[in-house]
Amino acid sequence: MGEQPRLLEGPLLEGGFVRLEPLEERHADGLARAAGEDRDSYGFTWVPSSEESAHAYVRAQHARRDAGLLAPYAQVERASGRVIGATAYWEPRRRPGDGSLFAIEVGFTWLAASAQGTGLNAEAKYLLFRHAFEDWGVERVDLKTDARNARSRAAIARAGAVFEGVLRRSAQSWAPGEEGRLRDAAVFSIIREEWPARRAELERRIAGVRERRRTDG
Repeated sequence: MGEQPRLLEGPLLEGGFVRLEPLEERHADGLARAAGEDRDSYGFTWVPSSEESAHAYVRAQHARRDAGLLAPYAQVERASGRVIGATAYWEPRRRPGDGSLFAIEVGFTWLAASAQGTGLNAEAKYLLFRHAFEDWGVERVDLKTDARNARSRAAIARAGAVFEGVLRRSAQSWAPGEEGRLRDAAVFSIIREEWPARRAELERRIAGVRERRRTDG
């Protein structure tokens, strides 16, 4: 009997504005509501399109999780308790010998239209990066997106990741009408030596969001 895949254990991660909860079936209806707000920004992203497809989305992510490939999350706004999107750790790479992680990707990220541009994405990335570098001790965090997705590329760059180039026809396309086709992927990364500066930058952004909310409130 073959060796069972090692699960990628993604713990609960909580910030001031967003809580990343390991994805469960109970999140599916909230994902459907979040995805149904406004779909204009989802042209290159896999996002549920109905309540039924949201449950299928959770099952598909759990299949990747059970294969040891993924640690999926629901993004939950702390103030309201509502599900506002999803994200994941993805494609773990392990050292020969002890099997410890040396690299991980952050991907499968999307947010409800009402949560975009609010600072929640910056805090979610901060939580994911911090756990990867400081708890798992990785050397590298990758982020990839469809090379045509200018909005996603800009958001990744704002999170402090360095653009490395484009891998041609390297990943499944999620664009409508392109089922079964491959996409060009824009590749970004943060490496361990860069993390202290990136952490400080993200903490400044999060502090700015906190101050604006305090002033507006």
